[in-house]
Amino acid sequence: MPDEIRNDASNAALDRFLSETAEARLESFETLLRIASISGIPSHAGDCRAAAEFVAADLRAVGMDHVEVSETEGHPVVYADWLHAAGRPTVLVYCHYDVQPVDPLDLWDSPPFVPVVKDGKMLARGSSDDKSQLHMHVRAIEALLKTRGNLPVNIRVVFEGEEESSSVHLDAWLEANRGRLQADFAVISDTSFFEGNLPSITIALRGLVYFQLDVTGSTVDLHSGAYGGAVDNPVNALCHIVAALKDTSGRIQVPGFYDDVAALTPLDKAAFAKLPFDEEAYRESLGVPELIGEPGYTTLERLGARPTLDVCGIWGGFEGEGPKTIIPAHAHAKISCRLVANQDPEKIFSLVAEHIDRVAPKSVRYSIQRLGDGEASLTPIDNPATQAAARAIEATFGVAPLYIREGGSVPVCASFESILGISTVLLGFAPPDGQFHAPNEWMSMANYETGIRAIARFWDEVAELDHL
Repeated sequence: MPDEIRNDASNAALDRFLSETAEARLESFETLLRIASISGIPSHAGDCRAAAEFVAADLRAVGMDHVEVSETEGHPVVYADWLHAAGRPTVLVYCHYDVQPVDPLDLWDSPPFVPVVKDGKMLARGSSDDKSQLHMHVRAIEALLKTRGNLPVNIRVVFEGEEESSSVHLDAWLEANRGRLQADFAVISDTSFFEGNLPSITIALRGLVYFQLDVTGSTVDLHSGAYGGAVDNPVNALCHIVAALKDTSGRIQVPGFYDDVAALTPLDKAAFAKLPFDEEAYRESLGVPELIGEPGYTTLERLGARPTLDVCGIWGGFEGEGPKTIIPAHAHAKISCRLVANQDPEKIFSLVAEHIDRVAPKSVRYSIQRLGDGEASLTPIDNPATQAAARAIEATFGVAPLYIREGGSVPVCASFESILGISTVLLGFAPPDGQFHAPNEWMSMANYETGIRAIARFWDEVAELDHL
């Protein structure tokens, strides 16, 4: 039998199975959504374990091997594998079962852990981020094993329970389990489509360096009349330092900051140009009088492919009602740098710290507290696994996907690369306006259903790759 006919028959059988099991699939999805697995609130530790146990039981039921609720210093990691596709690629699949807190409760149209389907949307906390995408992967595995008896590729799954609270214990778990996590590449399903719910593949995420700058003068606040003109004002000094970090166009003035930035290729620029984007509508939606940014780049390029430096908070001195004439004793700022591919957080932090030392007035003292960092991630558009995902999306959603870059961070991408030595394909299906982390979070049921089929098709496409 020719391969095309065999594949058509196999896909038809898979679609019949999914049609016949739609009711049971919805019931399972809703059961998972009812579990209040809020990882950042200690009182919900039992719920996080319940979610892990539910997912593990589901994986066993669909036919995965070596299913384990693996202990960490925090919430458990669920591991499973199916490794019977001899000579075929091995893929590591990552999703997370934990969710964000639900406050403010009064803004929800229905209770956050009572799932409701309305107008083709599943409303519940975690419905988009990220329980739907985890559930879709399990359902795709189930459909393939039930209709074919095997999977076209080898699959390992890592379903985490602390993503919404910074994955603080995941790296240690990855290090400890490196031997059983070997794979050709990873797939992370925790991203969304482009504006307008247009199918897309996220190829890049920005990294991060975050620090607090503390400037001090006298040991106590001073009378501004008695001491003004003799001692420096820490608030003024802090403003001087901050102003020296960027110019008025938005270009960062730290020497060496841009040295390692990965340049955009013609293919990258073409992908940005294809994205439907109304800059004026974007500006109006934000309520700002004008957009600014690093010269020489479009708004979308600056949002996804260029690094940033921003003051996230600044305080010091008297802030109460009415006057108080003082020279404050101290002033503070929290500053973040969003990084792109090839930028090392350690190096960037050192460069910024050296620049602050150069520009800080000698009339004050300062200190820097490093508060966190993360590596950037980039998987090229022409990566074979990325192109396999693109073919799977086009075959199921009916349109070729766009290629997008997100300004935020998913630290596990960098962890997979640095600890396991594997690259990542970001294959997400959430609607871009799904109100993640907010009241009335929702998942498009059309995205959910078609996404299951896209995942199954992706494994077929990966199985045919000559190299990765």
